[in-house]
This record gives sequence, C-alpha cells and structure tokens, in this order.
Amino acid sequence: MATLADVARRAGVSPATASRIINGSPKPVTEALRERVLAAVEELQYVPNAHAQQLARNHRSAVGVIVHDVSDPYFSEITRGLQRVATEHGRLVIICNTYRDPDRELEYVELLRANQAAAIILAGSGYHDEEFTRTLDAKLRVYQATGGHVAVIGRHEHSGHAVIPANEAGGHLVGTELFGLGHTRIGVVAGPRHLTTTTDRLAGLRRAAREHGRKLSTRQIVYGDFDRAGGANATAALLDAEPEITAIAALNDSMAIGALAVLRERGIEVPGRISVIGFDDMPIAQDVTPALTTVRLPLADMGARAMTLALQPPEPLNTPQIEHVSAVLVRRESSAGPPPALG
Repeated sequence: MATLADVARRAGVSPATASRIINGSPKPVTEALRERVLAAVEELQYVPNAHAQQLARNHRSAVGVIVHDVSDPYFSEITRGLQRVATEHGRLVIICNTYRDPDRELEYVELLRANQAAAIILAGSGYHDEEFTRTLDAKLRVYQATGGHVAVIGRHEHSGHAVIPANEAGGHLVGTELFGLGHTRIGVVAGPRHLTTTTDRLAGLRRAAREHGRKLSTRQIVYGDFDRAGGANATAALLDAEPEITAIAALNDSMAIGALAVLRERGIEVPGRISVIGFDDMPIAQDVTPALTTVRLPLADMGARAMTLALQPPEPLNTPQIEHVSAVLVRRESSAGPPPALG
C-alpha cells in the first residue's frame, strides 16, 4: 500500500508539501505542483490511514452542493430537500452555481476539496463528454481518498452514492399519454443535447412512439436551454417547421411554460388545438393557465435522499448506494385528444 512518502517521492516534493496539498491546506501552492501531487495520488492509489481520515472528518462541517442553476425551479426544489437534512445534522450548505459550464464544475470540486468540505453533492445532469467525465471522476476519487464523501443526483459515470430519477420511464409516460390520446403529430421541445437528462427523457418518448407504431423524426425535435426562454425559442422553431403538430412534449416544466407563452402569443388554443405536457411538476405547474399536465418527480425528496447518503458513515468496502426514484404522470388541463380534423 502506498504511503505519503511514496506520493511525495513520485511527485518530487517534500512529504509536508504533499500532505498540505492532499489535505486541502489553504497555504498557496502553484497549480502545476498541485496537479503533480494529485496525479501521484491517483497513480499510486494512495489512501490516508483511517485514523488520519477520522481526524480530518471531525472538523469538517460544510457540505458543497454543485448545481447547474439554483434559480431553476428544478434545482430550487432539490436544494430545499438538501438543506432540510443538512439543517437536521447541523451542517452548513455551500451552493455552487455552474450555469452548466463543465469547467466551472471542475473548479468548484477543487475549491470544495481545498476547503475540506465534508461532502460534495452533484445535483444536476451528467454530460456526454468523455474527457470531462474522466477528469471530474479523477478529481472526485482523490477527494474521496482524502476522507470526502460524494453523492450525485441524476445519471453520472462517477464513483459515489447516487439518487437516480426515472427520466427514461418518465419520458415513456409522456409519450404513452399523448399517443394514447390519439395524437400522431407530436413535437418535442428538448433540452441541451449534451446532457444525459435530455437523452434519457427523449429515449423514453421514442420507446413509446415505437410501441404505438410511430417514430419521432429529427424535424419533430428542437433542442434548447432548459429554461423558459429555451422552451419559447424551441417552440417557435417547432411551429414554424411543423405547423400541423397537435401536441408538444416539453422535457421540463420551465420549457413547457415557455411553450405555453408562445402558443398564447400566436392565438393557438391549449389544449383545443395543441396539447402541452411538461416534466418535473415544479410548484408553478398547477398555477399556470391552463394548468400543466406533467410528469412528477419528488424533487425535494431527491435532495433529501442525496444529503442523507452523503452524510452517512462509509459503507464496508466503500460500496456506493444507488437509490432509484419513480415518476408519475399528473393529468391537468393542458392536454386532451387532438382536434378531429388533425389527429
């Protein structure tokens, strides 16, 4: 088993310098030196002795939560659940907004590790980017090796505990509902292509289409940001390209609200002419007009589960725990069968 001295020799530094970097000392060092030591830790699979880890954990009280955008109602609800459990355990929560910038996500992991956060929770979609995934996973493994805990919400290819929402199954619920109502001309307002959440929800829609003898063409899918403006822009583009659609499946509620706004501006009746279904069931979904049919995920509970996993004592052999969260369809006023002439 590698020792601190082995790491120091491999990195070409003193054991004291290696220790400061590994344990997140605030004493400044060059980035090149830091990367050299962390690379040696990864290469040698160095793990501090159990007593040292316990001592380190005893003075760690803060938990870092990395989200894409806390102003997004999806993340606001998740954060509410996270904070509830953290408060019960007397923990401080540090919220880090990445604005869906992968480089910023990497920087926050390093910053939280340097400040000796007790745990890091990644509360957002994974990315379809192999280089980024490898880099982030390496940083998380180093953080875990020095006593930190990791939990993720969503589909990620990282070590650590995970709370995984039923995104594919939820997409299937949306498709099954719309095809079951008789719609054959369905448009999809999708999120960013590079997010696993978009991929999974779209995969569920496509599975439902196949089961009903249909398919979703590329012309029927428009990608945009996972927010109201992204939904509005994608809906406008979709209506211009496919004016005969009778239903819109928006892959989150913020996008669905943007879709409703564009349909209202164009004088298109919902659901009389076009039905709209969202995803997540954020609080405002039942307050818009018409009230939004959507797929419900227990967002606050997902956050609470992730925080509980992150704060629990390590499992034997550091076995990660995976918790799956189900989705249910909530029918409201924004969906109905297609107009008789356009079904």
